[in-house]
Amino acid sequence: MSEKASNKYPVNLLDTAFPMRGDLAKREPGFLKQWQDRQLYKKLRERAKQENRPKFILHDGPPYANGEIHLGHAVNKTLKDIIIKSKSLAGFDAPYVPGWDCHGLPIEHQIEKIAKSDDKAVKANPDIHARIVAFRKENGLGEKETHLPAAFVRELCRAYAAKQIEIQKEGFIRLGVWGDWADPYQTMAFKTEANIVRTLGKIHANDYIVKGQKPVHWCVDCGSALAEAEVEYEDKVSPAIDVGFRFVDTTALSQAFGGVNLQDQPAYAIIWTTTPWTLPANQAVCVHPELTYDLIATPRGLLVLAADLAESALKRYGIEAAEVIAKAHGSRLNLLQLQHPFLDRQVPVILGEHVTTDAGTGLVHTAPAHGLDDYLVGLHYHLPVENPVGGDGRYIGSASFAPGKTVWEANPLVIAVLDEHQALFANEKLKHSYPHCWRHKTPIIFRATTQWFIAMEKAVDGTTLRQHANKAVDDTEFFPAWGRARLEAMIGNRPDWCISRQRNWGVPMTFFVNKETGDLHPRSGELLEQVAQRIENEGIEAWFKLDAAELLGDEAAQYEKLKDTLDVWFDSGSTHYAVLRQREELGWPADLYLEGSDQHRGWFQSSLLTGCATEGRAPYKQLLTHGFTVDDKGHKMSKSKGNGIEPQEIFNSIGADMLRLWVASADYSGEMSLSQEILKRTTDAYRRIRNTLRFLLANLSDFEAAQALPAEQLLTLDRYALVELAAFQQRVTALYDRYEFHSAVQEIHRYCSEELGSFYLDIIKDRLYTTKADSAIRRSAQTALWHVTQSLVRILAPILSFTAHEAWEVLNGDDDSVFLSTWHPAPSIADAAELSTRFALIREVRTAAQKDIEVLRAEGKLGSSLQAEVEIAAGGELHDALASLGDELRFVLITSKAVLKRSDALTIGVTPSVYTKCDRCWHYVPSVGTVAGHATLCARCDDNLHGHGEARTHA
Repeated sequence: MSEKASNKYPVNLLDTAFPMRGDLAKREPGFLKQWQDRQLYKKLRERAKQENRPKFILHDGPPYANGEIHLGHAVNKTLKDIIIKSKSLAGFDAPYVPGWDCHGLPIEHQIEKIAKSDDKAVKANPDIHARIVAFRKENGLGEKETHLPAAFVRELCRAYAAKQIEIQKEGFIRLGVWGDWADPYQTMAFKTEANIVRTLGKIHANDYIVKGQKPVHWCVDCGSALAEAEVEYEDKVSPAIDVGFRFVDTTALSQAFGGVNLQDQPAYAIIWTTTPWTLPANQAVCVHPELTYDLIATPRGLLVLAADLAESALKRYGIEAAEVIAKAHGSRLNLLQLQHPFLDRQVPVILGEHVTTDAGTGLVHTAPAHGLDDYLVGLHYHLPVENPVGGDGRYIGSASFAPGKTVWEANPLVIAVLDEHQALFANEKLKHSYPHCWRHKTPIIFRATTQWFIAMEKAVDGTTLRQHANKAVDDTEFFPAWGRARLEAMIGNRPDWCISRQRNWGVPMTFFVNKETGDLHPRSGELLEQVAQRIENEGIEAWFKLDAAELLGDEAAQYEKLKDTLDVWFDSGSTHYAVLRQREELGWPADLYLEGSDQHRGWFQSSLLTGCATEGRAPYKQLLTHGFTVDDKGHKMSKSKGNGIEPQEIFNSIGADMLRLWVASADYSGEMSLSQEILKRTTDAYRRIRNTLRFLLANLSDFEAAQALPAEQLLTLDRYALVELAAFQQRVTALYDRYEFHSAVQEIHRYCSEELGSFYLDIIKDRLYTTKADSAIRRSAQTALWHVTQSLVRILAPILSFTAHEAWEVLNGDDDSVFLSTWHPAPSIADAAELSTRFALIREVRTAAQKDIEVLRAEGKLGSSLQAEVEIAAGGELHDALASLGDELRFVLITSKAVLKRSDALTIGVTPSVYTKCDRCWHYVPSVGTVAGHATLCARCDDNLHGHGEARTHA
């Protein structure tokens, strides 16, 4: 309506307190304060308890307490929040207790950096640096002393973690995430630390804890064993060498190859390795029992090589004159003796299924101290596990080879010795994937140490932990489904879990071990509970300061406290007991765990194993996995590349709801792309939703729920709108239930744009604006709009939480909250199925008529569609469907006239109206000019303005 027309002939153009511009970045903090001031999360918990709602438990995988939140954090927490809020709206009691992982090496490293006066670390943590300076002064230490007492380091670690938690908590709250922020869980909370220890005790009681001298991933920079989840694979250039192990007994070798005449030539088993430094620890050479091996005569002697790899190997050696003189399966070579290439040691040929022909020679150098496959095959052959390498990556002083040298320094020395002994057949450089420490990004080694493990293959009551874990995976529902195969593969292939670490800041392994035998105290379970009680009161420091005599009495002289701390993955992996079992509002097992795809090897797996080792099942029913964030070109985001977008930047520019909408819109099952262009498209999508809400709220500003009409009194179109609303709500809530949020966003956009904007709202504008404010036909439309808005605001709430809160306040006031409500009960429409069928036909005709009208508009023969008159000929069900609208047909078509005739075939004719346009309703009708005193007004508008009566339809 023009301003002139609306002033001369007023229409029902209403305003609303819901502004067109969201201005989210400025207004969201105010909404947060309202939530906090009104204690809405607490009220939701109370209401859920009063209504005895069924529980839905999403257990929070704890982020590490280190640094401000990044985009990955925002994705993770938003997905969790969408689920929690949608479950609450679905009628569940869905508490959310956020948590933090607090122990471990990264925090310890930060304290080390601050102690070493690293500029960046000191600038970020001046308070902790000041404490270190004061401590040095009080204790007479030098200004640059970095070797601080362990107890003081742990105290600083605790303070650092507490500070990081507050920083991250602020970011998560700003994101609009609901939860018990006043009482989150922390793995460094005394009670949690005690219950982590109790989890260890339960696993020990179930007999899964074992000690072993076993090769583990070892970071020389950390000075500690690494869990599987702490290992990354990056490219590395290594020396790739072929080495000859000379056969000691050529007669035995001849027999293995069928009695062939060796003519007293030297014979070599040729191995290929990219870790020359491990050769001093060699104890055997392994072949596959079923592979075929060639005995090849060459100028360098007789060489044994796998038949499939012989040609490529000889090419590496530069040997052209070669003859295969015999063949044999690997099983024939078992236990033949070889001379170590440069040590005074004989080693056997052994058999192993792990040998492949992917590369190399088909014969594998075997050092049980430096490789898991080597260790396992060595167990079968009772090979010694001799580790000449210390925790710092240097050969220990007693080693006969390169004492004091690092393993990397030893590589060229080993190669030189091999060459000197004429055992080096090839030496090349190879770029290959190699394990690295995820913290230091430096290459790691396999190194045998005394460690404590959770045994995967130890049978307890006839079932191994691996079997329990495989069953638990079978019983878990995965979103997306491919997560099952990934976790299955990791459980099926993983070694025993090394749970011990040689660190300072961590939950201690509170065992007493015999000083002579290394065995655990026979009363370990009882003693562990006594220690746990102390930790519950004093924290982990209770163990470190404990005098063993306090618990062991006279036995103390025979035992010592274990110095190891627990792997931090054990900390977080046991929170299902330490948190879910302990907090009244939660429950065990959780309904859902949700984390990034890297957690199949991390938290999902550590939780699964601790659950199976304590309870015989997984601590979760469902697993949801989301991908990582990348830029629009698929590149990993980083500050150095300049393609990173931080959550704080989005909060301060366009608001958290825009970030939440992007998260919900993206398909989290793969990589999630974000760029400024994508954010712009997200903003455009948000604007469509907001404009829809604004239209709805404006047209309800003079309407109250008490004025709603019963469903059976509504106009046909309005009843159909409620049928479509119910179907829309059912689709979206089902998508929420299946965690298909990007599809839910698509449904919301489609509904706002097509179902409402392009159809229903477009049609009823005339009725809303031009009929009497309190007329039944306007109240009919408003009744439908009220239900639509009540439903839409709730449906938006899990995703656009701030916007839904704002819309709810305008719609319903502040007595309640959208987050305290449940899905809106759409009215039941008795003839819903028939209406859906009928309007499907009507909408097909409407679409066809609009196309014909657009043709005339493009030709300049029509202005708006209201200038058109339409004549439709139709038969059968189509005619009956159109006829059921009566005079409403022209309003559905948004034309000034619609004539329906019966015919066997559908035809549509569109002509420009010959009548004058009404200044108020803009319809072209014959009654314009017939109203006394109002030459530009139609009779219908005159009736609506001056109260001559009211018809049941618009006419």
